[in-house]
Amino acid sequence: MKILSLPAPYVLLRGLPRSDAVAGEGNAHEVMREVCGKFEVELREFNGEADHVHLLIHYPPKIALSKLINSLKGVSSRYLRAEYTDRINRVGLDSVFWSRSYFAGSCGGAPLTMIRQYIEQQKRPL
Repeated sequence: MKILSLPAPYVLLRGLPRSDAVAGEGNAHEVMREVCGKFEVELREFNGEADHVHLLIHYPPKIALSKLINSLKGVSSRYLRAEYTDRINRVGLDSVFWSRSYFAGSCGGAPLTMIRQYIEQQKRPL
């Protein structure tokens, strides 16, 4: 039996204003990779800047992308809040860390090397 998989989508998660105080710090990459692993999703690239992150993922068709994104946002938000409680309280983020929206685009038409190169050229979160 052959299992089909969907083209690797490019995903952009945007933090809310003032989340740049912590969004690009810590082990966000490892947290995202761990969540992807639990969903049987391959995180191929991760990069970004202080207030947003870029991900290139490959996932099987049984995965609902919206559920994966919600999990990525929720787990990373809890991790960053636990890691940087003092800084988050200082900038007044209340209970919301990531924007409610996200962007996901299929990379089926573009060579993955081009998408990887684009993500690699973004600033790396600290």
